[in-house]
Amino acid sequence: MNKLTSIVVYCGSNMGKLEDYRRAATELATHLLERQITLVYGGGNVGLMGVMANTVLAGGGQVIGVIPYKLAELELAHECLSELHVVEDMHQRKAKMASLADGVIALPGGLGTMEELFEALTWTQLGFHSKPCGVLNVNDYYNHLLGFMDHMVEQQFVRKVHRDLLSVSEDPEQLVDQMAAMDIPDAGKWLDEEVNRKGSEQQA
Repeated sequence: MNKLTSIVVYCGSNMGKLEDYRRAATELATHLLERQITLVYGGGNVGLMGVMANTVLAGGGQVIGVIPYKLAELELAHECLSELHVVEDMHQRKAKMASLADGVIALPGGLGTMEELFEALTWTQLGFHSKPCGVLNVNDYYNHLLGFMDHMVEQQFVRKVHRDLLSVSEDPEQLVDQMAAMDIPDAGKWLDEEVNRKGSEQQA
């Protein structure tokens, strides 16, 4: 069982096309409040980021934001957070958010959300951390992405055990439960197998 006392949520700095996205952000934030889980996020006061932060703060929860200097004005850095860390660049932002959280959830979002999600998932795959990762699949937003991940497995660029590291649900409570119960495989064993396999291929 993974202890989830804090979760980093990646999501859009826009609201998106559908009201469902705002509703889902509110529901996830409310569920984090109920479980007394600290929200770690990108530090903005706009879009789904703002919805998440404001909902948790309104309920008396803890919210930690991390934002680069150059985005502080663009994303309107939230000034009422429990903690706000202003960092130099995106690399520091992602590393700082990951260090503050026990798990990762992606709501619907754009290119930045996808990049953050896959970096966190890769870090879990490689054993750089053992944080469970999940997506809240609001209104089937992630269906095409999940299908492409299955295609990567079928084409033997991704192992199924690593594809299965990503928890998926349209329900916030179910998603957090899945992440808490996620059995993270031993990355060291997989890496040793890869080294041995590639060594055998070179000798053949």
